[in-house]
Amino acid sequence: MHPAFSVIFLTTLIGVGQGLFLALFTVESYAAFDLLPPQASRFYALGSALALGFLVAGLIASFFHLGHPERAWRSAAKWRTSWLSREVIVLPAFMGTVFLYGAAHFTGFNLTLATLPSGVPVNVTAILGVAGTVLAFALFVCTGMIYACLRFLQEWHTPLTVINYTLLGGASGFVLATALAAPEVTRFSAGWAMILTLLALIGRVASLLRNARLKPKSTLRTAIGVKHPRIAQKAQGAMGGSFNTREFFHGRSAAFLRQVKWIFLLLTFPLPLGLLAGGAATGAAALLLAAFAVQYLGLLAERWFFFAQANHPQNLYYQVIS
Repeated sequence: MHPAFSVIFLTTLIGVGQGLFLALFTVESYAAFDLLPPQASRFYALGSALALGFLVAGLIASFFHLGHPERAWRSAAKWRTSWLSREVIVLPAFMGTVFLYGAAHFTGFNLTLATLPSGVPVNVTAILGVAGTVLAFALFVCTGMIYACLRFLQEWHTPLTVINYTLLGGASGFVLATALAAPEVTRFSAGWAMILTLLALIGRVASLLRNARLKPKSTLRTAIGVKHPRIAQKAQGAMGGSFNTREFFHGRSAAFLRQVKWIFLLLTFPLPLGLLAGGAATGAAALLLAAFAVQYLGLLAERWFFFAQANHPQNLYYQVIS
């Protein structure tokens, strides 16, 4: 498939926003049970504003993929059957919840609504945090299922697609949260960031190994309905390119794809892990920020490879451009 940079930025940016919000609420939840030192409201307010910034940036990027942006509202009409429509509904709902969560911390409007038997208060931000967590995971599922539901694209049609979207987004958000965290919770955030990065590595390698063993269900013979044992295509039947050759094929060589694969594996996993370990041990904020920057560059390469690796069945016919 042809990787559209608008979709690459959309999926990676909102993934960071989702992961960052989950990291913020994780810290707040641990602090509520006295497992971590309580953090100032400013930490949650600024973190929520940054998460919302990533979500808005991703939403803006998505408009560059639309032929008629003024009709974007229609994309929510098919929510009963379309994962894209569900994503369009869940994303603004999640953004609204993140805004309210940050606003509650910023304004100090955090009334205690109930108390658990253990004595832990259930306040406004706890309710918003739970709602935001549910919406964040729902958004991961919707985004991943847009691609995983396509049966004819074997590389995407697997539960690993949703799992990897969730783990990669969560890892990037926790890495960013580590760079923003106060010194007393840096190691906690770094530990979760490293765990999620390692789990994402396992999930992504599993998908690479699976896809390497895939065999096309169709052949050139079944594509054109000719049963001759030896068929060689000499031209596509047109003098130049077409929509089919532009939108359903990346136009790069197999060697280029292999280079991108090793680049994203290096940038997304081992390098950030090393920088996280160094930053957590020394408390150097520069190393933690570098870990996020390096990992995000790796995510851009990973998402490009994700789209480019998918082999549309129509490419059986459009093999040669003359």
